[in-house]
Amino acid sequence: MIELRHVTKRYGAVEALHDVSFRAPEGQIVGLLGQNGAGKSTTLNILTGYLPPTSGQVLVDGMDLLQNARECKRLIGYLPEKPPLYDEMTVRAYLRFVCELKEVQKSAIAAHVEDIIRTCGLSEVAHRLIGHLSKGYRQRVGVAQSLCGNPKVLVLDEPTAGLDPQGAQSMMHLFMNLNKQMNKTVLIVTHDMEHVLNYCDNVVVVN
Repeated sequence: MIELRHVTKRYGAVEALHDVSFRAPEGQIVGLLGQNGAGKSTTLNILTGYLPPTSGQVLVDGMDLLQNARECKRLIGYLPEKPPLYDEMTVRAYLRFVCELKEVQKSAIAAHVEDIIRTCGLSEVAHRLIGHLSKGYRQRVGVAQSLCGNPKVLVLDEPTAGLDPQGAQSMMHLFMNLNKQMNKTVLIVTHDMEHVLNYCDNVVVVN
């Protein structure tokens, strides 16, 4: 579903990634591990089209990301380590805004947003300002925005960071449900080996 082929990224004389190749097959949960500074976030930025590789290729559903950027980005939902949330908006208004950005058909936005709210367990706070939410709910809103447009692939950068053990487990169960019930391919950057062992089908280690 999503694949890196011999990807290298340089910033001047600094080589952030060297000849990285791996794939996340359709319908699997894949964990991406590595020490701090190994290049995990750079890898995700390249996978999601935020950065171009210096060399190599990214394929999404068989399409080259650079040559078919618009089509490929429609297939990817991205949750960065710091979710792009607007504190002055309500959860429901924010998700409608994201759907508009992702060019969801206007007549379908309202129903799509309500479905995402139910899926992510946000019904109780959908009317509240994002700035007034707890860390756990803010993370759920971040996941919710990644689902706007119904992408086939979810790319998640440290989605359980800062959550208590119960909140982190709840979040991982949500990803499991998205993977099993909606056949989403899920790529997760995490430092939590327990989550990797319990939830991931495959693991990629960036040295």
